[in-house]
Amino acid sequence: MEELMKILELHLDENMLQAVVSGAKKSDIPSKIKIRPVINKEILKFQTTISDGKKELHKNMEKQEIKEQLQSWMAADYKQLQLDTVAYSITVLVSKKGKMTIKKKRWDKPKEAVPLQHNRKKKYVLPEGVPVPFLVDLGVMTPEGKIVNSKYDKFRQINRFLEFVEDILPQLKRSGEITIIDFGCGKSYLTFAMYYYLKILQGMDIHMIGLDLKEDVIDKCNELAGNYGYDKLEFYMGDIASYEGVNQVDMVVTLHACDTATDYALAKAVKWGADVILSVPCCQHELNGQIHNDILEPVLKYGLIKERMAALLTDAFRAGRLEEEGYNVQILEFIDMEHTPKNILIRAVKSGVPKKVKNLAECMELVGARPTINKLLNAKEEA
Repeated sequence: MEELMKILELHLDENMLQAVVSGAKKSDIPSKIKIRPVINKEILKFQTTISDGKKELHKNMEKQEIKEQLQSWMAADYKQLQLDTVAYSITVLVSKKGKMTIKKKRWDKPKEAVPLQHNRKKKYVLPEGVPVPFLVDLGVMTPEGKIVNSKYDKFRQINRFLEFVEDILPQLKRSGEITIIDFGCGKSYLTFAMYYYLKILQGMDIHMIGLDLKEDVIDKCNELAGNYGYDKLEFYMGDIASYEGVNQVDMVVTLHACDTATDYALAKAVKWGADVILSVPCCQHELNGQIHNDILEPVLKYGLIKERMAALLTDAFRAGRLEEEGYNVQILEFIDMEHTPKNILIRAVKSGVPKKVKNLAECMELVGARPTINKLLNAKEEA
């Protein structure tokens, strides 16, 4: 152990590249721990990274502390330490009987030192540490602005969505009132976030409408909007297909509207001539009962494969029809797959130039698809 401490004293410095502790001796401890040097307030420290399910836990330690921690880990909990510096590769192995072997090898060619990074937190559109009233009331933040651990994924989702909104700001008019409708708003995390970002932070003239079928949810959202003094933020009970509360809309948002409810929302957006559409579809069941193709039978005979193909085809056909209605369309990843499988976002920005999507109709026919979006938009054109 004395030899290990000498190695650590000598090589834990700014020329260290990384260290990895592995070979856990117990099942209830992390299988691997990574360590790298960082600069924190102009002081050299060593950051440990431990994966814990969906999250990575970080801790910064000074040199003496990380030396003692590594000594403890190698004495009781782990079998291997790999320490790489610009000049050396150092391997520490611990046998079953506790015997420690240290191998130190000089690189044939010195490695290039990695510039030390300051320990900065990710920059969010809504930053950590700054209390936001609706996030506090919705249980995402504490009154001091700290993110509630169990709601951290929701906080990331909100900020990720606001990044998409930030991207389309140039497409929204900068003068006059901007009308935005959020279909299926639910508890309205993202509705409040959009309003706060566009109205409070960007100073835009926003009229925002949230629509949902749950009366208690709508009542609660209206109460919160009133408490914050958020003028022209309104919530109504209503169905996507039959809603006729406005004649013109600048932006339509539909998040996790189930199955064909997304199609009705997209068709409404086209009818209103919305400049921007942001849609995260959910539960695309319709085509799963429709698609068939003899050549694809070896693939479609597996229920799970067919379900996923049906969902992807549904969203691809939706995107194609929006292009034919004069929108530039992107299919984007909303948040990481590890957080939710419903991670496709359709972003459509009005170009005003309809274009025929080559072989779109033929592709639908090939797999026997009769998507609702097609029927709704065809009916609009015939009318």
